[in-house]
Amino acid sequence: MEIIAMPVGLVQANCYIVYKKEEKDALIIDPGGEPEKIIEAFEKNKLNVKAILLTHAHFDHIGGLNSVQKYTNAPVYLHKAEWSWLGEPRLNGSAKLMGQPITAQVADKELTEGTLEVGGFTIKTLHTPGHSPGSISFVFSNENFAVCGDVLFQQGIGRTDLVDGNINTLENSIKEKLYLLPDDLTILPGHGPATTIGYEKKNNPFFPA
Repeated sequence: MEIIAMPVGLVQANCYIVYKKEEKDALIIDPGGEPEKIIEAFEKNKLNVKAILLTHAHFDHIGGLNSVQKYTNAPVYLHKAEWSWLGEPRLNGSAKLMGQPITAQVADKELTEGTLEVGGFTIKTLHTPGHSPGSISFVFSNENFAVCGDVLFQQGIGRTDLVDGNINTLENSIKEKLYLLPDDLTILPGHGPATTIGYEKKNNPFFPA
């Protein structure tokens, strides 16, 4: 399995394209902006986009969604708690932080905690609220990595001062869910460089294990 990571948009949110090298089937996670850059990446690799997965619906993770979905016609997956956020700038943060509204189309499929089978991929989905109520972490157990949005960063955590954020809930999500994953599992966060579970358990200044 291959991973293309690209920071996009004004706040450089990480968009990930995960794909199978032989079959060329792909998932796009968090198309947060610069849709032409995202489209160029999967066209260059001749990928078949099977689904668009959203870790959560803050503006910097959905800014390129409309264009990418229109181009690929792929279904959009999001936790139900944030479906309304796609069309509401007050909820997705764009009204407060961007000074201009950012909206996106409605989602197609509801994400819940469990196992997601899509496009030939098998993904463990963890509901990891705190940064936002519908935050989902996508765990690719066979490949030993997870995409966790803005829940956990390298020596950092997601902010909790936006709509329905909660620091205690975030701590529980990290300690009771993410920190139960293998220490050598790679975390691909919503912003900044990759890290590992083991590194964060020892070195995260906010929530050490």
